[in-house]
Amino acid sequence: MRRDIFQAIADPTRRAIIALIALQAMTPNAIAEHFDSTRQAVSKHLKILNECELLTQENRGREIYYSLEIEKMKQIDLWLEQFRKIWETRFNQLDDVLNNLKKK
Repeated sequence: MRRDIFQAIADPTRRAIIALIALQAMTPNAIAEHFDSTRQAVSKHLKILNECELLTQENRGREIYYSLEIEKMKQIDLWLEQFRKIWETRFNQLDDVLNNLKKK
């Protein structure tokens, strides 16, 4: 089953995993140490992140290190950009209203 990036960020645990591995590549055990859930539960989250193509895996000896695929995160930024423009327009309109009220 092919998942999209928005399924990856829908879950708070997966968002926390993304934040962890954005800083440095980590093994599944190192990632699991940051959560109050089982290693199996963390593995399921890693599987979903991998299916969403947000992770890269690197084998170092017997260990697998996961790191964040930054280019894939740009899809989220592109989607959010349309809303950023709306917010900026509304903030500018609010600034205009406040400036007009100050002048009165």
